[in-house]
Amino acid sequence: MSIFKFPFLVQYIMNKSFLLCLFILLLTGSVGKSQEYNEAYVKDHYSKIERYIPMRDGTKLFTSIYIPKDQSKKYPILLNRTPYTVAPYGEDNYKSSLGNFPEMMKAGYIFVYQDVRGKWMSEGTFEDIRPTKTKENKQQIDESTDTYDTIDWLLNQIEGNNGKVGMYGISYPGFYATAGLIGSHPALKAVSPQAPVTDWFIGDDFRHGGALFLADAFRFMYTFDAARPKPITNLEGPKGFELTSKDWYRFFMENPTLADLKSKYLNHTVKFWDNLAKHQTLDTFWMNRTITHHLNEVKPAVMVVGGLYDAEDTYGTFETYKQIEKRNPANNSILVMGPWFHGGWVRSDGSSFGDIRFGEKTSKTYQEKFELPFFEYYLKGKGDFKSAEASVYFTGSNEWKTFDQWPAKEIKSQEWYLNAGGKLSISPETSKANFVEYSVDPAKPIPFQDGIISSRSREYMIADQRFVANRPDVIVFESDSLTEDITMAGPIEALLSISMSGTDADFIVKVIDVFPNNTNISSAVDSTMVMQNYQMLVRADILRGKFRNSFSKPEPFIPNEITPIKVSLPDVAHTFKKGHKIMVQIQHSWFPLTDRNPNQFMDIFQAKASDYIKNQHRIYFSKEHPSKMRFSIL
Repeated sequence: MSIFKFPFLVQYIMNKSFLLCLFILLLTGSVGKSQEYNEAYVKDHYSKIERYIPMRDGTKLFTSIYIPKDQSKKYPILLNRTPYTVAPYGEDNYKSSLGNFPEMMKAGYIFVYQDVRGKWMSEGTFEDIRPTKTKENKQQIDESTDTYDTIDWLLNQIEGNNGKVGMYGISYPGFYATAGLIGSHPALKAVSPQAPVTDWFIGDDFRHGGALFLADAFRFMYTFDAARPKPITNLEGPKGFELTSKDWYRFFMENPTLADLKSKYLNHTVKFWDNLAKHQTLDTFWMNRTITHHLNEVKPAVMVVGGLYDAEDTYGTFETYKQIEKRNPANNSILVMGPWFHGGWVRSDGSSFGDIRFGEKTSKTYQEKFELPFFEYYLKGKGDFKSAEASVYFTGSNEWKTFDQWPAKEIKSQEWYLNAGGKLSISPETSKANFVEYSVDPAKPIPFQDGIISSRSREYMIADQRFVANRPDVIVFESDSLTEDITMAGPIEALLSISMSGTDADFIVKVIDVFPNNTNISSAVDSTMVMQNYQMLVRADILRGKFRNSFSKPEPFIPNEITPIKVSLPDVAHTFKKGHKIMVQIQHSWFPLTDRNPNQFMDIFQAKASDYIKNQHRIYFSKEHPSKMRFSIL
């Protein structure tokens, strides 16, 4: 049927298209004007200088310093140390904004940005998540000493400072903020590690539960870890990998082994990829890089910030806070968690994420009630910052809750059983022998997100899971419709009784909120899409099975022997509303988010294509061998 037979329809479409184009132009213009305004504000209110700051071993670190032009008062220093470049370079070239958001810039600080050792314009040799200096390793320097030396130089060389320093950073800069807490300079009064890189073996960025996060590791390390023979600006840096097919699933299936990827694409001295291959267990290489082991005698005030739907460093956020609390009972540390993606608290308004609406601009709430007041109070003595120990936003009910500790002391552990017929129930199975059996083929791995995978979306963390729910290798358990709200607050564990024909396998466990079939809630992305029977991902994570008893000493499965395993998932904060259902999905691939398991106990970095074999699985839910979920119920 041609629409041109209906001129009124043509006119309607043209009007709609015009309005859409007008809206996009207005939005683009608004964003552009905002950026122009902020950049003009920086130039009008700040002077920029660039300096090489000497460290105790003689290495000099490139540092950009923005100093308020109003010299009628003294200002605290806000330090951001980064491996991602302090660009733009040149004292006449200014950043478009300073701090995490414009209100920080307008509040007035001496903003300092530093290329960390060995990156961009700084001297020295870069090392990923550089080990912390100890008596045993006899290092002369680490990121903590570089922070100390930087602060000491700034206090003595930059006029107009008030003698107080704060640090902040998101992701990798969050790691450097955490490092500043160790043996901290006396002038460092307030630190905010935000989504901090913390543990690259257990649960951040490139490994979760011992499994390699393939897509992220390959794409990131391709450029980030490329050799740098001399200091360079951002304009001279390495170029990113060009994916000609725009389909990562297809690319990794056409290059099916980690050895293939190394030989074809990563031979330009990608040091950390080689270290991933050399250190496939939790050995001293990883232990030395676990910064939370050194968070003793923390003296500055600390505000740890993160997103509940952060695809990169959710684990690190919770673990950093928990370790500071555990090792420093008297320290002044707080936790703020919101419904955000990686950095979403300053990179979006936080009113929605993916299809899910939150009913308020959660990021604005954070900026106005937490971050700015935190630094204003501890660095300037302004206001009366009295935040709760833990301030956490709960999706589902869409509300902030405050607690005296996290996980909250009010939670109770509650077990829900995986039962016959795909039932999820608080009552255990009573039969003596029951299981579900299915086959897993690594030649047909389960995609981690719907559609053509042209990028690793950040929305996969909260996306609809119906696209895989009907696959025979995705095992689904679902509760009855809830008769009352159920709020989960804290960690989740899956305690499974399994057997398999192979000697290794991955276990991915998903916890899902199933919307009722009569809901009138619409998507934040497409208001015409009503989310009936929507399967919202609340939390998922992976365990590489050979690490079920120890991350240091992997061990094979005995074929066809019933074996218990525990899959631990990062903390959640979500309310399953009355009328909704709780669903659990269990699967054994999550591709190409994670690398494929050959289903054999072996060195996967040396595996050949022929090593990837089918695996026959059973999940048991009998009285003798139950499988269950352990939820933290508020």
